[in-house]
Amino acid sequence: MAADARVVALVPAAGRGVRLGAPIPKALVPVCGAPLLVHAVRGLLAAGCVDQVVVAAPPDMVDVVVDALREFGPTVRVVPGGEERSDSVRLALDEAVSTHPDTRVVLVHDAARCFTPPEVIRAVVEAVRAGAPAVIPVLPVADTVKEVDSAGHVVATPDRSRLRVVQTPQGFDIDLLRRAHDQQDAPVTDDAGLVERLGEPVATVAGHPHALKITTPFDLVIAEALFSGAQL
Repeated sequence: MAADARVVALVPAAGRGVRLGAPIPKALVPVCGAPLLVHAVRGLLAAGCVDQVVVAAPPDMVDVVVDALREFGPTVRVVPGGEERSDSVRLALDEAVSTHPDTRVVLVHDAARCFTPPEVIRAVVEAVRAGAPAVIPVLPVADTVKEVDSAGHVVATPDRSRLRVVQTPQGFDIDLLRRAHDQQDAPVTDDAGLVERLGEPVATVAGHPHALKITTPFDLVIAEALFSGAQL
C-alpha cells in the first residue's frame, strides 16, 4: 500500500449511552467545554493523516450533530446511523466508499475515546499503510482477571501477560473491513473481532492511557479532572 494512501475515519456515534445516564446521546455530552464527539473529531484531524471523517449520528439528531461539527467544514460528513453500532459502521463505510472510492485505509473510532493522543492515531495509520490489514492499539492488563461461570464461580485465571485492553481507533485495509462486515452474522462492538472471524491477522500498536473510554458518570469526572487544561 502506498505511504500516502487515503485515510477515512468512521465514528459510529448513534448510540444513546444509557450507562452515562445523560438525557442526550453520549457523543453530545459535554466534557471540558465541548461534546465528546467534537473532541474525538478534533483529535483525529490533529493527527495530520486523516483525510476525511464520517460520523454516523442518531437518525433523529442529524441536524444537531451537523451543527455541532460545523467548525470542521466539508472535511467531516454526517450520515444517519443504525440500530446497532455495527450498522452505523456499515452506513458510514458506505458513505466513505461512495464519496471517495480511492480510500484505502479506514479507521473506526469511538467518540467515547475522545482524548486519544494523535500519536496513537498516526501509529495505527502507519501500520496499515505498511501492510498490516488490521491494526488495533492495546495496553497491557494491570489487574488479575478471572473467568467465571454463570453462577459466579471462578473457573480459570488467564495469564495476564498475554492479555491486552483494546482501544480505538482500529485501522483496516478498506477491502478487508467491507468483507468482514458483509459476512457479519450478529451485532458486535469490536470491528477487529469480525476480522478475526475471517481468519485474518490483527496486528497491535501501543495504546495510551489517555485513550480511556468515557462510559459512566465516574469516567466523565475523571476526564474532566485529567483534561480540563489539555490542549488538543
